[in-house]
Amino acid sequence: METVKKKFNMPDTLIIVAAVVLVMAILSWVIPSGTYDYQDQDVNGRIRSVAIDGTYHEVDKSEVSPTGFLGLFAAFYRGCVDAADIIFVILCCCGTFGVMVKTGAFHSGIGSLLRRLGNKGLILVPILMLIFGLGGSIFGMASEFYGFYPLIIGLGIAMGYDAMFGFAVIACGEFVGFMAATLNPYTVGVAQNISQVELYSGTWFRAICFVVFMTISIIYVIRYAKKLSKDPKLSVVYGEKSIHEFAKGDLDSYEFTTTDLLVIIDIVITLVILMIGLMKWGWDYPQLCGLFLIMSMVAAGIKKWSPNKWCAEFIDSAKTVVWGCILTGVAKGIVVVMNDAMIMDTVIFHLSNLLKNAPSGISAQLMLIVQTLINFFIPSGSGQAVATMPIMAQLSDIIGVSRQTAVLAFQFGDGLSNIFWPTADIVIICGLGGIKLEKWYKWFTPLFLMLLAAQMVMLQIAVLIGY
Repeated sequence: METVKKKFNMPDTLIIVAAVVLVMAILSWVIPSGTYDYQDQDVNGRIRSVAIDGTYHEVDKSEVSPTGFLGLFAAFYRGCVDAADIIFVILCCCGTFGVMVKTGAFHSGIGSLLRRLGNKGLILVPILMLIFGLGGSIFGMASEFYGFYPLIIGLGIAMGYDAMFGFAVIACGEFVGFMAATLNPYTVGVAQNISQVELYSGTWFRAICFVVFMTISIIYVIRYAKKLSKDPKLSVVYGEKSIHEFAKGDLDSYEFTTTDLLVIIDIVITLVILMIGLMKWGWDYPQLCGLFLIMSMVAAGIKKWSPNKWCAEFIDSAKTVVWGCILTGVAKGIVVVMNDAMIMDTVIFHLSNLLKNAPSGISAQLMLIVQTLINFFIPSGSGQAVATMPIMAQLSDIIGVSRQTAVLAFQFGDGLSNIFWPTADIVIICGLGGIKLEKWYKWFTPLFLMLLAAQMVMLQIAVLIGY
């Protein structure tokens, strides 16, 4: 009798992330506890708690709380509590833009756009990716683009491609731009200030990096789109229905009306106000969510919806990202476990020590690898800067790398891995886009390795020219 081999099924992303929390809980008993001393410091107008180089010291395990059996499961709850702001942003953004899509204004607008473009739709790829990329590179915009994911994914499907195509256009655009930061205040600004490097100096080289990395990303996305044009079965999400899907044929039945125009104007005004508020008035998630709720209510009013209809459509859209919300909270549990056991600074200390005895020729590349690894544990750009740059700036003097290049290695390591590590932004945006994390890894990993190689080349050039 012939035996049938069982096909290996990739575990759900939630199981993978939970397994990482479990491993970290075990390591919380093994890795020595320790901490740096911290001091409050004015960093570009904000008081931040900054690590003091050379002050690391171990802490007795009896003084900390390594994670036990019950604590492991409690960490999932605590992670969700700590990530409550992000979770509500995800729910609010998806609910809001679900309402906006269901008004029909997007269908009408996109249908009109596609009719004008004809078979030249791919011209939108470099345009959109550059727009999102410049937002990330110059202004440090990331969460500000959350609301665009349903729209761009829907546009990609309507163009005849798939959900991954539209998702990649915005994800690669904004985060490659964030990584190739020219003036990003949250990474370059904070890191240069802490490292005592002239603020926003060296922009010319970072601009070259932006062009190089963005060109690689745009070509990769366009090649994927052309593959789908030849054979739709090559899609990494083939056979999966997207939560933001609408067919091109459906768009032809929509007429672009005055009310549709008013809804689009509502969106544009809201986004302009939001960007001004974020950059000028220090707005954050509460204001973002508040504006989005107002925007969706105004759109519902324009379309003469009843309050009950607005509620029903908002909730119906928001519930599609519950998986992403739970995943975000569970991923946060990793940080909870590490903080309880006080092993975060220990990891930073030992990783930074690896650089001290490194050959000078590869020290910049190793600094990049270390910063990329640290971003797994500290996915916040400014948070990683205040925790690592006081140490990395001093180390750069020892190993013969300029502080400017050390800042470059930091921003590269922080930015790109935001859409790779499951503890970072990729979990959030996958939730918004309805994209399974394992599918994203299948699509993105080759590009990640290409960009990592390009980062190493640009870092080596920086060392050679004395940047």
